[in-house]
Amino acid sequence: MMGFWKPINYTTMPNYDYRCEDCDHVFEVFQKMSDDKLTTCEKPDCDGSVKRLLGSGSGVIFKGSGFYQTDYRSDSYKKGAESDKSQH
Repeated sequence: MMGFWKPINYTTMPNYDYRCEDCDHVFEVFQKMSDDKLTTCEKPDCDGSVKRLLGSGSGVIFKGSGFYQTDYRSDSYKKGAESDKSQH
């Protein structure tokens, strides 16, 4: 099986959303973080200026325990919270 599997050699780039201030066209562009921001709308009939929208960027997904404040609660806190639930 040697030589059958080849690793994919590519770089992952974040995607950025832009909105045109003239025509309100929203579009997505894959760019390196070091690339300059776009300044004009991608539509051929519009030369409006664009703004980069805030977004999730790289799309990090957290899986498993340990990512929430409640994951680190003490046993006594958890027991108190359970008794509060049962009283209501």
